[in-house]
Amino acid sequence: MSLIQPLILKAEQSHASFLRFSLVEQQSLAACLASLVDTYNADDSVIGFGAPLLALNSSKIPGLKSAISIEGVKRTSPANQDDLWLRVSGSDPGEVMLRVQEWLAVLCPTFSVNEQVEGFCHRGGKDLTGYEDGTENPEDNAAAVVALTGEPGVEGSSMLAVQKWQHQMKHFNSLPSKQQDDLIGRRKSDNVEFAESPPSAHTRRTAQESFSPEAFMLRRSLPWVKQQDCGLNFVCFANSFYPFEAQLKRMLGCEDGIEDGLFEFSRPLSTAYYWCPPVAGAKLDLSYLQF
Repeated sequence: MSLIQPLILKAEQSHASFLRFSLVEQQSLAACLASLVDTYNADDSVIGFGAPLLALNSSKIPGLKSAISIEGVKRTSPANQDDLWLRVSGSDPGEVMLRVQEWLAVLCPTFSVNEQVEGFCHRGGKDLTGYEDGTENPEDNAAAVVALTGEPGVEGSSMLAVQKWQHQMKHFNSLPSKQQDDLIGRRKSDNVEFAESPPSAHTRRTAQESFSPEAFMLRRSLPWVKQQDCGLNFVCFANSFYPFEAQLKRMLGCEDGIEDGLFEFSRPLSTAYYWCPPVAGAKLDLSYLQF
């Protein structure tokens, strides 16, 4: 039986709410975590713990760290690390909202909500730009890509990177379709990757096999909209933070001074890292934590 939180491996998503939290009452943390285990449902939730929170734990998670801002040739990818991250998924927004209320009743006031982002599946899994998202996901060997090895309580856990991107859709939609395709490196019409795309094309900058070592990660991103703002809530799982960092640094032009075409119309607003504990059966396994 897999020890990975089941929704990490599940590709199909309809609606989701992404929440970021800060610890505000440490004295109630142990009791809150005990209730958290009972509230967790493997069918609708994924949860991750940030390095600042786990610094209070006497057992260290190998490889866990906080996100830091990364300087590129033209811009900075900012970090905004939190203590806890939660994704609640469901078949419709009402179902998600009701489940979020159950979670908040358990997590607050031990934790305070820093941000809540509503996500949704757009046109069968496309970004708001119309391009298919997650085309190169390693679904066939996803478990090997995302799962840590180690002692009980660590084995089957995953590292998670979350990055909120804001799109400038008015600018993007003003671009000729050929230029849009060149920015991505794929044709929007049929999702076929160009044999000869510009060096700045997103598909070329992030080709997972082109890194040494290879930088495979499992993406579970969803578009978001809030009033007139919109973008992509980028969510990826791996057995280390290396794949995410390697791809981001190349996108920023840190290697060769060439910036990813995505920056023509989008920008990252925040980045955070988390550790997603394993499960034991249908229960969240927090046995490695010693608060």
